[in-house]
Amino acid sequence: MNESPAGTGVKRIALVDDDSLVRAGLAMILGADPGIEVVGEGSDGNQAVTLVQKHRPDVLLMDVRMPGMDGIAATRAVCAQSEPPKIIMLTTFDMDEYVFEALEAGASGFLLKDTPPQDLIRAVHVVAQGDAMLAPTVTRRMLSHFSQSNPGTRSAEHDGLDQLTERETEVLGAVGAGLSNAQIGERLFMSEATVKAHVSKIFAKLDCSNRVQIAIIAHEAGLSDGLDAPD
Repeated sequence: MNESPAGTGVKRIALVDDDSLVRAGLAMILGADPGIEVVGEGSDGNQAVTLVQKHRPDVLLMDVRMPGMDGIAATRAVCAQSEPPKIIMLTTFDMDEYVFEALEAGASGFLLKDTPPQDLIRAVHVVAQGDAMLAPTVTRRMLSHFSQSNPGTRSAEHDGLDQLTERETEVLGAVGAGLSNAQIGERLFMSEATVKAHVSKIFAKLDCSNRVQIAIIAHEAGLSDGLDAPD
């Protein structure tokens, strides 16, 4: 895991967007938070890869649609590196099909470009800590999109599923249904901290980097059938 300077707790952020005005606005908003340091900026996917290699940020905030190497290809390239940063995709529309592809490629979540400043700052801190960026409703939309675009791919087999304990399998099914950690804890009668521990183990055993990826696996394996997240 990437480390900020010892004792500071400051989150190192890299910004990548082909619109210089958007970058300037993000840098101004994030830079005003004492717990965030903007360590680099870029305008396309190739520069994103270079920024990560050079500055080792905790979080990469990146536009999904850019000329040249777009955010999807850049996400794949960055996630292939050793100890990659968490990636938040920036988009204009919350149903952007490019964002769905980027999430499948390993991005940790997405934000709309008109996200209020306080929510943007909070999102960076949340993702830097390794928590989920996607709300349950977004997870459900992602699964719906995946099912429609990949008909007939449902399978009960996935490398690592047989390594899960019975409890981890229950948690995986709940994640696939779009439940938050708190909701899973209430449903399965365990603390939120215990749920987070189970989710971390599931990530490791299934070789996944974010909640959406394990939700897709749960959906494919039929582990979420009959489960619904509270509205």
